[in-house]
Amino acid sequence: MLNFSHILFDLDGTLTNPRQGIGNSLKYALRQMHIDGYNDEILERFVGPPLQDGFKNLFGLNERNTQLAVEHFRVYFGEKGLYENEPYPGITALLEELHFSGKRVYVVTSKLEKYARMIIRHFEFDRYMDDLIGAEATGSHSGKGQLIRELLERNRIKPSTSVVMIGDTHYDMLGAKENELSTIAVGYGFGTEETLRSCNPDYLVESVDELAELLLE
Repeated sequence: MLNFSHILFDLDGTLTNPRQGIGNSLKYALRQMHIDGYNDEILERFVGPPLQDGFKNLFGLNERNTQLAVEHFRVYFGEKGLYENEPYPGITALLEELHFSGKRVYVVTSKLEKYARMIIRHFEFDRYMDDLIGAEATGSHSGKGQLIRELLERNRIKPSTSVVMIGDTHYDMLGAKENELSTIAVGYGFGTEETLRSCNPDYLVESVDELAELLLE
């Protein structure tokens, strides 16, 4: 029987489906930068890493233009995009049950921390959360491994197999392994099954129902 005491969730693609809001924010930023090339494949690859990495790696932008693109993205996202988002069915009930069963629940996200906090308040996830950590506006301290490490340190959590990271991309899996945590990959988000399996997660689930069964069995 699994007995995780501390449960760390990724946000995008794990707790909520941000596809519409991120897609619209990305389209807005690219229009402002006069860049063509948006498509659904680009969007799938854009979610997960820090914004700066997405613009650099997917569109080949230099440092200055990357920062401009990020600023344009955040203009739309901060006004509209963060609310063009919805929790995956069953997530709210799962968080509530974990909280009332005595589990410590956290969010670790590469999203800008102030936006992440606005989102969890909007969906009232904050009533079930012990802490949240996200990226700084500069893009520093946004690697998933570093964010996990900082969250563990400030909450005085010792890395162990009873601490689990749940996420939908390889960034989540690798960041957890860097910190010697257990891992649960979710297949309903943005990562491909092939990529997730290549990270050798401890568990792989295809739905929120399966995740709930695993965490609450």
